[in-house]
Amino acid sequence: QVQLVESGGGLVQPGGSLRLSCAASGSIFRINAMGWYRQGPGKERELVATITSGGSTNYADSVKGRFTISRDNAKNTVYLQMNSLKPEDTAVFYCYARTIATIGGPDGYWGQGTQVTVSS
Repeated sequence: QVQLVESGGGLVQPGGSLRLSCAASGSIFRINAMGWYRQGPGKERELVATITSGGSTNYADSVKGRFTISRDNAKNTVYLQMNSLKPEDTAVFYCYARTIATIGGPDGYWGQGTQVTVSS
């Protein structure tokens, strides 16, 4: 079992910055990648950024150059630094942990989500 707790969401103005945190606990040794997804009003949940255990990162085209995903292994925490925020970034952001497959178990785990609102 893996538990994920997001924090850091809030209201920011366009062009502003925000850093999201996702703290993992439980069977963290089973995690091989983590990422951030977001779901805006009336939209499907979409992948924002991922980071593997080896540190390889990938980003959605819409956030490249603005967002940075990183992790602190000592704290079992992944971060999403968001700069130059736009109104279209407004969404509930979810942390996701992909885990090594186990029989009868899930492939990954989701956090509860944190609201990010970009508005003037």
